[in-house]
Amino acid sequence: MKIVIDKNIPYAYELFNQFGDVQLLSGRDITCDSLRKADALIVRSITKVDDKLLLDTSVKFVGTVTSGVDHVDQDYLLNSSIAFASAAGCNAIAVSEYVFSALLWLAQRDCFFLCDKVIGIIGVGNIGNYLYKKLRFFGVSTLLCDPLLVKSSDNYSDFCSFEKVISESDILTFHVPLVVDGPYATWHMVNADVIESLSDIRVLVNTSRGSVFDNFALWEALKGGKKLSVILDVWENEPELLWPLLRFVDLGTPHIAGSTFEGKIRGIMQIFDAYKVFLGINNEYNNYIPSLFSITDYFEIYEDINQEILFCLSNFIYNITIDDIRLRCSIGQPNVFDQLRQEYISRREWSSICVKSSKSVFVERFKALGFNSICI
Repeated sequence: MKIVIDKNIPYAYELFNQFGDVQLLSGRDITCDSLRKADALIVRSITKVDDKLLLDTSVKFVGTVTSGVDHVDQDYLLNSSIAFASAAGCNAIAVSEYVFSALLWLAQRDCFFLCDKVIGIIGVGNIGNYLYKKLRFFGVSTLLCDPLLVKSSDNYSDFCSFEKVISESDILTFHVPLVVDGPYATWHMVNADVIESLSDIRVLVNTSRGSVFDNFALWEALKGGKKLSVILDVWENEPELLWPLLRFVDLGTPHIAGSTFEGKIRGIMQIFDAYKVFLGINNEYNNYIPSLFSITDYFEIYEDINQEILFCLSNFIYNITIDDIRLRCSIGQPNVFDQLRQEYISRREWSSICVKSSKSVFVERFKALGFNSICI
């Protein structure tokens, strides 16, 4: 049995070599020829999986260690009797903590309180829902937009139209799949008209897919003096992004919002489980897989959580400006976007910190935001 795997997926070799011969390739180097005699394929989002890749190959199982699946032609897989599995929700904590950290950084820089703002969340799937719960617990007002979920949600009153969200929110954060056409299309959801309709001093955050924002229209608006704060982790036409746009955004990172150590381990473990089901076997994880719950640092905090404390904790775990600086310092270098992603050292999630506090009510609040916490 031959399994072709993106070489940048951690612990993939250690898990899958028990099933057969594992070949590790760069995600952009996975081709039809390299899959001729392969039985299974494990990818990240940079590998487009369609008929051009799989035609005349022996692949019978495809797994992606990502939550998003717009790089996979699922109809083709279904019609070709090729099993498919994704790692839905594996990066929900990572992306939501990235957004929260970015907004805390922006609030610190611009001297405002998040609780004084209304945050519009467009797309309330795994990531959007997790972010919504954390923001609401922290006391931030939110508006939700997700036409696919609005009828089935218990929080129906929080859902509203896209037009209302963009007109009444101070901060807009997008967590949608890339859908090119149809009634729920998200391609260029933020276009020139939407950008023009936004009043100044709004905040735009995109961690979903680059083409959800019309990058050229956004660049034109910012270059022309539109006063928006913009945080981008994803870009149109990756890895060949519109570099001049980076000059005008407040924070720019190379598609790493979901790249936490914990999230990557969750992703490969979900695909490992799916592949076991596909094979009809019940192998256990081996000793190469580390614990997801290791604590790296302890802090003693004797007061309730507030914005300053949360910023200090989140910034201790992840100083987002470092990734921003690395991207800006790499402008003009060939293949830099992929290189930054490949060399990225996965950060830890908030759960890697344990907060010691003197009151149980404080402990529960720290836990609700994603930290480990104990009462002393």
